[in-house]
Amino acid sequence: MDFFHGQETLTSIQWALRAVITFFFLALIAKIMGQRSIAQLRLLDFIMALIIGNIMAHPLSDESLGLKGSMITMSVLVILYITGIFISLKWHSFRMLLDPPAFPLIKNGEIYYKSLAKARITIEDLLSELRKQQIDDPEKVALALFESDGKISFFLKADHQTVTNLDLNVSVSPFELPVTIIREGSINKTELHRLGKDEEWLTSQLTNVHQKKVKEILLGTMDKQGKLQLFFYL
Repeated sequence: MDFFHGQETLTSIQWALRAVITFFFLALIAKIMGQRSIAQLRLLDFIMALIIGNIMAHPLSDESLGLKGSMITMSVLVILYITGIFISLKWHSFRMLLDPPAFPLIKNGEIYYKSLAKARITIEDLLSELRKQQIDDPEKVALALFESDGKISFFLKADHQTVTNLDLNVSVSPFELPVTIIREGSINKTELHRLGKDEEWLTSQLTNVHQKKVKEILLGTMDKQGKLQLFFYL
């Protein structure tokens, strides 16, 4: 375990072991910190990402630096991070400091220029976000909010919203997500049995109806009504 400590030189195997240990240690740290720090970078998350990257980069490139100190430092930082999250959940003022409330960029079709400056985005950035949401005219927007994670939420005016089945008073069945029963030529037996089917039934359906074998299927899904949807290798 000498590669944990700073040395004048490291062998190729010791360098590799440092990289492997660092990889799994970072994976553990990410797991402890939670999905939020990966999915979106708020202020506290951004600070942690910068520090962690800097701490772990040096021991991986400089043999004179020990790995042990970096791991201890990172562990302390994770404790501080979790403490900061806990405090933000308990004290509203601290939470507002880390995650400020959303504020409007567009309201009733009017663009708030001062809000753009506050969000540090240009009018071109705003138009780009509108296009990503398939909105061609800011006047169609009832409200656009700049969220604390840097994303923009758009709400269209009633006249420009998509008509729903509820608006038309049309009764529809509840949405059900199809279940994956075949993935890359392999049958998911657990999901298949949960739907009340077995491998013999599935093989029969593939052979008699679709003239295909299981290994020819890239993806196969089935809903609770027993409808098969197949995607083949191309």
